[in-house]
Amino acid sequence: MRPIWEGAAAMPDDAPSDAELWARGDERAFGLLYDRHAEAVWNHAYRLTASWSTAEDLTSATFMTAWRRRAEMKLVHDSALPWLYTVAGFLARSEFRRKARFTRLLHRVPRNDVQRDHADDVVASLDHEARLREVLEAVERLPRAEREAVELVLLGELSTAQAAEALGVAEVSIRSRISRARTRLRKQVSFDTLEVR
Repeated sequence: MRPIWEGAAAMPDDAPSDAELWARGDERAFGLLYDRHAEAVWNHAYRLTASWSTAEDLTSATFMTAWRRRAEMKLVHDSALPWLYTVAGFLARSEFRRKARFTRLLHRVPRNDVQRDHADDVVASLDHEARLREVLEAVERLPRAEREAVELVLLGELSTAQAAEALGVAEVSIRSRISRARTRLRKQVSFDTLEVR
């Protein structure tokens, strides 16, 4: 079942900003940041992995990383979300590489020693998840700069301005990277449904 966060409701107008909470730096303030952004980070992680359970793990790991590296965090327009998306993207790529190595290792094992997991068959049969995996694999093969732009803008739903600030480049560079990435991706998958904001 998809996780539900209690903090997913709209924040009151008088709620402290991310910058104010981050400046406080205590556990209660960090808890409020978690409540505010956990659902968005989970959604982003799911779009990057096509797996509910992996998205849950990545969400936890993203916030643990954010807590440990809070001194390095860079807010974008007083929002922690772009930085959290960047961390989640990095962790998702690491997970993708780990699973690829594990899969290659499994292929070396004789088949009569390995029993298929029924859960894998169920997941593989879901068309939308299979399609998302196809897109994610194509995104993973993009050059790094294009992949980062796609993950933040097309999959992460940040604006090009927010992505530019998060990556420390000009907005025109993000738009150019998205354009080149779309050209590459269209050759591999139907990617027209993702729009640039």
